[in-house]
Amino acid sequence: MIKGKRSQEEMVGFVLIIIIVAVISLVLLSLFLKNPKEESVESYEIESFLQSVLQYTSECKDYLGFLSTEELIVNCEEGKGCSNEEDSCIVLNNTLKDLIEKSCVIGENSPIKGYELRIGVDELEKLELKEGSETGNYKGSFLDFARKGKDYEISFNAYY
Repeated sequence: MIKGKRSQEEMVGFVLIIIIVAVISLVLLSLFLKNPKEESVESYEIESFLQSVLQYTSECKDYLGFLSTEELIVNCEEGKGCSNEEDSCIVLNNTLKDLIEKSCVIGENSPIKGYELRIGVDELEKLELKEGSETGNYKGSFLDFARKGKDYEISFNAYY
């Protein structure tokens, strides 16, 4: 009689193990079969993007060498040109558009539906770049810096 009871306990244990494995398999299978969601842009990614943009070396050159985007923003505000006679504001605009186009794919099949980049100096807007559509969902960030007694702010919103 003891042998029969022991084998019944082993059978119950075996059935429990099979049930647990089946439940875990169903959960994993459902996770793999779900449609993948579109990835959204995170705020820390936008902040990193802005930091990279400010450090990017532009095509504008002065007597010391090529200017970073941050230096180009300051030169544009001060009305200084590049050494090759190009307008620093035009170079800034083209540089920013190029960086955004290479970094953010905008469209229906993309998680990013539009963007908005703004540059302000002493709380006055100096440059605004927009593309795509503004939606109710967005992530954004801003960075500020001061040069020659002026406060500069650059902000970027990605709409998804």
